[in-house]
Formats: sequence, C-alpha cells, structure tokens
Amino acid sequence: MARKPNRPNVLLITCDQWRGDCLSAAGHPTVETPNADALAREGVMFARHFAGAAPCSPARACLYTGLYQMNNRVCRNGTPLDARHDNLALAARRLGYEPTLFGYTDVAPDPRLHAPGDPLLRSYEGVLPGLSARQLLPEHQKPWLSWLAARGVESSAGYPDIHRPVAGGPGLTNASPVYSRDETPTAFMAGEFIRWLGEQEKDAPWFAHVSFISPHPPFIAPEPFNEMYDPAEGPEFRRGRDWKSEARSHPFLDYELGQQKRSKFIPGAKGKVRDWGDDAFRAIRAIYYGMVSEVDAQLGRVWQAVRERGAWDDTVVILTSDHAEMLGDHFMLGKGGFFDQSYHIPLIVRDPRYRREAGTVVDRFTEAVDIMPTLLELLDGPVPAHLDGRSLKPFVAGEKPLAWRDAAHWEFDFRSISTGDAERRFGIGPQVCNLAVIRSERFKYVHFGGGLPPLLYDLSADPNEIRNVAGEPEYLAVRLEYAERLLSWRAEHLDQSLALVELTENGVLRHGR
Repeated sequence: MARKPNRPNVLLITCDQWRGDCLSAAGHPTVETPNADALAREGVMFARHFAGAAPCSPARACLYTGLYQMNNRVCRNGTPLDARHDNLALAARRLGYEPTLFGYTDVAPDPRLHAPGDPLLRSYEGVLPGLSARQLLPEHQKPWLSWLAARGVESSAGYPDIHRPVAGGPGLTNASPVYSRDETPTAFMAGEFIRWLGEQEKDAPWFAHVSFISPHPPFIAPEPFNEMYDPAEGPEFRRGRDWKSEARSHPFLDYELGQQKRSKFIPGAKGKVRDWGDDAFRAIRAIYYGMVSEVDAQLGRVWQAVRERGAWDDTVVILTSDHAEMLGDHFMLGKGGFFDQSYHIPLIVRDPRYRREAGTVVDRFTEAVDIMPTLLELLDGPVPAHLDGRSLKPFVAGEKPLAWRDAAHWEFDFRSISTGDAERRFGIGPQVCNLAVIRSERFKYVHFGGGLPPLLYDLSADPNEIRNVAGEPEYLAVRLEYAERLLSWRAEHLDQSLALVELTENGVLRHGR
C-alpha cells in the first residue's frame, strides 16, 4: 500500500474570465456545471469572491502574490512583476513541492534581470517564478495547434482564426469550429495534466497549477455546447436604457464604451460592441454559457483521473478564475472598469481533511489576495505577515474567524504606456489613470485618480448600478464615509514587507500574524 503523503497534493485550477454567478451551484437559472457543483458539495463555495484587478496580468498578480495592485504594481498586461515579490509557487518550493504549470500565468518578467535583447522581454506571457512549466499555452496557442494537426485537424489558419465557425457566414453565429469537444484547448490541457499525473510517484506530494483559457474569448463552442443554451433564456441584463445613457453617466464609461471592438470577441466581426442589439448580446451569452459547460466537462475528466490515481482523498483542490466577464451587462463585453460583473469570480476550496456539511456556502466578502495565505496555511507553511490577503482556512475547517472584512476591494488601472490613449483622452498622466473600489453589502464607492468624478451606488435601491448618487445631498455623508474607508484601507495596506521588521540590539524582530 502506498504511503500517505505528509502534506497533501495541491491542484490549483484557474478558468479564465469565468463569472462568479455562472455556476448552477451558485443558483444560476440557466448554466449547468455539474462537476464544479460536485466539488462544491465536497468543499466550501465562497459566494462573494472578487478579483483584485483586471485584466489578466494584474488579476493574476493579486492571486499569485497575495498583494493588492497598489503593492504588486502590475498595472496592465505587460507591466513587469517586480522580482522582489514572493509568490505562492516560490513559497510552495520552500515547503518541498515542485509546482508544475499547465497553461499560462501572464506574468511579465522583471526587465532589470535580463539583457535588453532577451526575447522574454517581447511578451507579457512569462511564467510565474517558482513554477516548472510542463505544458505552456501562450496566446498564439501553437502547442495546441500542432497537437490538432497531429490528430488530422486542419489548423493552419492559426490563432485567432482557428476559432472561427466552419459554417454560418461572417456574422455572429453559434456554428461550431473545426475542432470537436475532445479537441478544445481545455481538453488538450486537461489531457496533458492527466498524462503528467500518471507519472507521479504515489508517495510523493505534488503541486499542479492548471490554467485553462476558457471561457475567455474568442466566443465559440464546439458541439454540443454551441447549442446547449437558448439565447432567449437567462437573466435580464444589468444595464441602463441604452449605451448612450450609460456613457453620459461618467466620463470613464464614455471612454470605455468607445474602446470596445467586436473583433476582440468574435474574430472577423466589425464595429463596436456597444452597437450590438439585444439579440446579439443574448446569442453571445448563450455561447459563453456553452463554453462554461465545456470547461466543466473537462473538470469532470480531471476529477476522475485524480480519483483513479488514488489521490482524491489526499488532494486540496482550489477552483477559481482570474477575473470575470461583462457578458452584455452595461452594453459591454470583457473585463475592466468597476462593475461587479468584471470582478465577481468563482471560488471553491476542497480540503479532504475537513469534512463539511455538503453544499457549504460562505457569504462573506473574500478576495483573490486570500488565495496565497489560504494555501500556505492549509500546507502548514509560514504565512508572511506583510501579505494583504487573509487565510480562508477557518471557513474551510468549519471555524469562525475572530473578525472579517465587511467589504470587498479592487483596483483598475487604465493607463497605456505604449499608446497613451487614456492619457490623451483625459489629459492626465499615467500615474493617475486608475480607480479603486470599496463594495459593501449596501454601498459601492468608486474613486478615480486624475480628478475624474467619483461614483456612489446604493445597491439596496439600485442593484444594477445605474444611478450614481455621489452628488446627491442626502448621500454626501455616505460618500464621505466611504472615501474615508477607502483611504483607511489603502493606509493599512501600504507595502509592509519591511515595515513589519525592526532591527534591535537583540537582532531582527518581525511582527507575526
């Protein structure tokens, strides 16, 4: 009989751009996710979990480092991650694991550690330090494309054209691509993980980070997922009367709605996202739902493989996303800005050592920065005191934390060092092209840099975030309160990496958690 590992195996799965409400376990009226639901029944689902930033690189920097954007300073895709920062992969190595990557991490390397001509400095799709890359899948998707070709699938079109439908004309359609349900990027990556899993010694704990690209656009799904959902089904969109009214509500929304191009989401599509009608948004949403179900089917493959390996009862599983997807709300697609739909993401944590009541749901505010301290505490490792996140282990173990946050926080930086678009539009420097959000049960306050006006939403009366009450006299006290709370939050979380250390006559003293 194989010896039980001293520490558990770790399976950290991210599914790019998965909305937190798009799970049947979360009560979605349309989407079916039986395998994610099965994991939730064995673990704990965190119903109010939020990303720390967007898009991919900033969001993942928060997840991987346990630091808010104001400390990790990854502002955009392409902003390097400062090499001085610790991360969950490096921490896992210190505990004796070899963290292994399947997919991508979108971590741009620190250019100060590389020669100017190093090819690594031509892409933001670097690998998180500490991870051993078993199978990369960068944006060009060449490893997957060559795998398709070896299977006899015509893949010479390359990325993104491989994701065009093979029939249905140039417009928006739910027609399937050239690849089948068993040949998606998700299926490819799941297969690579399963193959690697079979190579592991059964008495040695392993650590795998599987980073799936779906349901990230381009929006397309193979049969049967492309027709699984009726576009007429699904909740009402959260938005104003029309995109023009949304644009008039704030200068940033006017800018953002003008930036979004259809071709970013549907290869070959012309025009701007905001000009799509209701039928088009519903059609896209149905495809997205199908992509979620396709990912869920591959999760089922992964669960089964871990079970067949005899490792299920020794494996901590964390299922989450980097950020979410607007999906037609506020006449937008993609991620960014300040709306909940871009930041509310799934989180399910399953630790077999803690048997909870089936279907345990935590309704407290949790954040992406909580993943690193949670994982370290579950692995009995030291949790650095300077991390911004807090361990979720008490919730996982069925305990009550002594105190917990009553609001979620996130940040979005809309600078563009390469093009300067936002800087020219607003007449401000890149250092102030940013916003910060505090979102409680009732109120949501958005503070902008560069003198742009703030936003305040009374979520009890306006859950769709349509009416900005920041300038209304009866809400001025609330606006002041939340501005002060946001300032206090930032003051509390200023970089503490050395501020919690003091040199004394007795040597180095460190403040612990």
